[in-house]
Amino acid sequence: MCNSHHIIISISSDIGFALAKKWLNEGHLVTGTFRTRTLLCDELEDMGANLVPCDLENKASINSAITIIKSGSHWNTLTIATGNQEPVGKFLTCDFESWHQSINVNFINQLKIVHALMNHKSALRSSVLFFAGGGTNNATVDYSAYTISKIALIKMVELLDEEISDTSFSILGPGWVKTKIHDSTLNAPERAGENYHKTIQMLENNGAACYPIEKVIECCDWLLSSPRELVGGRNFSAVHDPWESESIEQILSDSNLFKLRRFGNDFFEIK
Repeated sequence: MCNSHHIIISISSDIGFALAKKWLNEGHLVTGTFRTRTLLCDELEDMGANLVPCDLENKASINSAITIIKSGSHWNTLTIATGNQEPVGKFLTCDFESWHQSINVNFINQLKIVHALMNHKSALRSSVLFFAGGGTNNATVDYSAYTISKIALIKMVELLDEEISDTSFSILGPGWVKTKIHDSTLNAPERAGENYHKTIQMLENNGAACYPIEKVIECCDWLLSSPRELVGGRNFSAVHDPWESESIEQILSDSNLFKLRRFGNDFFEIK
């Protein structure tokens, strides 16, 4: 992806920051949004990144960021690294406005940015990458807003891939990675239930049990540079899928693989 322009929404997140550093070190143009300015932002700017303030909870801030980004050069890849697990707790105990705001941040407003930037993408091949989360295969209680937002993104990626043929849309589940997203769990031990103790255990010894963020970055780069025919519309797991092996090409034979489906649930009569 030489001489590419990469846009990262939430560039000061742990994954966004790591991706930006990789691409900047390779000589690419990087534009990223941030909600709160930190030392990480200073470091990225020193490396040559173009940073744009953007609060995904604020409509005016989103519109302003979109205008600034569109005033720059056309982009080749768009990565949306935003993730917020608040509010933590059972659905009926959550403040509904906070729950609704979480849906906006984790789903609606991410798509607002995609919708606005699609007519400003490079005339060459472009790729868009979202991030999935837990709950696809079970009921992840105490994180309902976050969970359903991620599942909605998985289906939206498939829909976008069907509707837009000149762009590759994919989504990645990074697995358990040592990032700031777990702060919401650590700050709510009573509301997080069993997940609080699991999080403590996973983060012990500097997150030795977590999946290495370096591998997540490698997988992101692979997804964004792979043929649309292979990755488009699909939900990948950095941890469990053989994305580093040529065997991954077997999914080309089945358009249903790595997508939300009801397979295996055919009705049968018990006799």
